[in-house]
Amino acid sequence: MTHELEFFFDLSSPWTRIAFHNFRANVEKRDVTVRWRPFLVGGVFNAVNDSVYEGRRNADNPKFRLTYVWMKEWAKLSGLLMNFPSQHHPVKSVNAMRFCCALEDDQDALLRFSEAAFHAYFTDQRNIDDIEELSAIADAAGLSGRKLVVAARSPEIKELLRANTQEAIDRGAFGSPTIFVDKKFMYFGNDQLPLVYRRLEGAIASAE
Repeated sequence: MTHELEFFFDLSSPWTRIAFHNFRANVEKRDVTVRWRPFLVGGVFNAVNDSVYEGRRNADNPKFRLTYVWMKEWAKLSGLLMNFPSQHHPVKSVNAMRFCCALEDDQDALLRFSEAAFHAYFTDQRNIDDIEELSAIADAAGLSGRKLVVAARSPEIKELLRANTQEAIDRGAFGSPTIFVDKKFMYFGNDQLPLVYRRLEGAIASAE
């Protein structure tokens, strides 16, 4: 049985960067079709999970402090070099995610740009809110940065990002990454990827 999987993601999320890498490394030999879905995690937080902002305001929050420790351990376990957080964190990701939406119909191009942008932000500490940086990242990935700048500013792409974000909210998302298996089983975050794999393998009964 071929499973259908949707991976909603935002380039500004460090946990998404790790999950994006780990999932791609583990899904290639599985019987699954993947649709990569760009959305705006800030829009999700504003709508259904604004406690995230409260947590960021309290630097002494033990969960907040330990999150970076765990994140670095996950990155090392995943074989990723993450120079994080940087001076740009938390970065606004509207422009970056509009670039992604402009590429959504070409999934291979979307993956190339996304991987390059993740590396630019989390390894090279570049500002992915800067439209010129995004254009340069796209050029380096073999795409036309200038064309993507124009597309990202179009009403159609702006509306697509809003629609993707609202769809994720309507389906129960509260953060990035949000993963749907066969359109009905929802999972969140890098740490739930083993559950996604078990679902794909049929190890979890469909009725559960």
